[in-house]
Formats: sequence, C-alpha cells, structure tokens
Amino acid sequence: MNRIGFIFSSLLFVLAIASSMLFVVDQRQFGVVFALGQIKEVITEPGLNFKLPPPFQNVSYIDKRLLTLDSTDNEPVLTAEKQRVVIDWYVRWRISEPTEYIRNVGTTEAAGASQLNRVVRNAFQEEVNKRTVKELLSAKREEVMQDVKKEVLSQVRGAKPWGVDVIDVRITRVDYVDAITESVYRRMEAERKRVANELRSTGFAEGEKIRADADRQREVTVANAYRDAQKFKGEGDAEAARLYADAFGRDPQFAQFYRSLDAYKSSFSKKSDVMVLDPSSSEFFKAMRGGVAVTAAPKK
Repeated sequence: MNRIGFIFSSLLFVLAIASSMLFVVDQRQFGVVFALGQIKEVITEPGLNFKLPPPFQNVSYIDKRLLTLDSTDNEPVLTAEKQRVVIDWYVRWRISEPTEYIRNVGTTEAAGASQLNRVVRNAFQEEVNKRTVKELLSAKREEVMQDVKKEVLSQVRGAKPWGVDVIDVRITRVDYVDAITESVYRRMEAERKRVANELRSTGFAEGEKIRADADRQREVTVANAYRDAQKFKGEGDAEAARLYADAFGRDPQFAQFYRSLDAYKSSFSKKSDVMVLDPSSSEFFKAMRGGVAVTAAPKK
C-alpha cells in the first residue's frame, strides 16, 4: 500500500513539474521567457512551448494587439493668440519589439500607456502653441495631428527605442475652457436675441404696412361701390321719372288722381292717425268728393 502511495505521489510530482515546464502563447500575445531576471527568449508565434521550471525560468505575456490610448488630462493649452483651449485626443499604438519594450518601458501595457500619454500631451502642447483656434478647427487640424504623430515617433524611436509603433493620432474635440465657453454662449445668445428682435420689428412693420394697404383698398372699394350704386340709383330714378312723366303726360287728370291717392295713403298709414279738416272747403278731399273725373287715356 505504501508503494502505491509513493508511485502516485511521484506521478503527481512529475506532472506538476511537467506542467510548470509547459506554457501556451495565445495569438494575441507575445510570450517572454525570463531566466533569473534576464530575457531568455521572446515567442511571437502562438502554440505550446517548453521552458525550465521555476525559479530557473518564468514566462510573462505582453499584448500584441492594436491598443487605444485616450486622453485623460483636461488641463487647458494656450494657442498662438493666447486662448485657453481643452483638447481631447486618442492614440492607436501597439508593441512591436517586446525586448526593447521591457528593457526601456516596462513589463505591462499600462506602463507604456502612461509614458506615451506624457509624450503625446507634450507634443500637443507644443503644436497648439504654434497655431490659432481657427487653424485647429479648420483644414490645418489634420496637419496638427500629423505633426504630433511625427513628434511622438521621434521620441519613441530615439536613442533608447520603446519598441512600440504609433499608428495614428486623432483629435476628437477642441473647445474653450468652461469660463470662456460660457461667455461665448452668452454672446451667441445675445446675438440671436438681437436678430430675433430685429426680425420681429421688421415683421410688425410689414404687418402694419399690409394692414394699412388693406384698409386703403377696402375704403377705395367701398367708395367705388357707393359711387356705382348712386349712379345706378340716379339712372333708375331718372328713368322712373321719365316713365312717370310720359305716362302722366298722356292723362293729366289720372295723374292728379293718382297723386291724391298717394297722399291719402301717406296720411292714413296707421289706424290711429287723425286729421281735422273741413271736407266741404278743403281741396285735400276733392278727389274723394268726385271733383276729379278720371277718364281713360285715348287709344292710339
């Protein structure tokens, strides 16, 4: 029984030693083998690999993928016209030479990102100091990014190369500091209010002009209509008078009788009307007394 336990324990020990000598490198990583603190080997291809068990050899992994570094510093930068602006940016970079990276930067991606952030920030500050706000917001923005990229590459490829490649540098935002931004917004708001008030005044003046013109046209139309109505009325009255004159001229006695009837009708328009006259001597009732003989008009 003791012999079986010994064999089993030995087998477990051998398996533990074997597992410590085997390691897998992922396709997204570099495998760096250290021997007593010194870089022994850098494995760039994915797969199963062998090394000596600890403490003779150890392995660490470094990301080989394209990494993104975003700006985290909101410290304002002065432009050529001494305007304080805040710039947001990002950098796309990768570790290309693990040996140089570990020797000159560190063993983690965070170490490289920290140092790269400092270099990019200084490069942006230097380039922004040479340009105006208008240039940063115009077509020269691309030129600024290219110049920053060149400056960063010259730093990371200097006397002690970092073993990294800077693929791209991009500006995501250029803005004034909060105090200036608030002032700019207030000026913009005041300008918009001025334009709005000017438009309202112009619209009110145009409205008054349109209303005055409409009133004038209404008065002219009403006057013309009244003139035409009076003209037509006068023509009608003239025509009626002519017809009356023509008809009454043919039979004067009938005309007198007809006018007397109109006078009676006007005098006694209501049942309560009272008229005090002497029928025997008044000419008003002459037609009723038969003083006017109504004769027919002669036939022609």
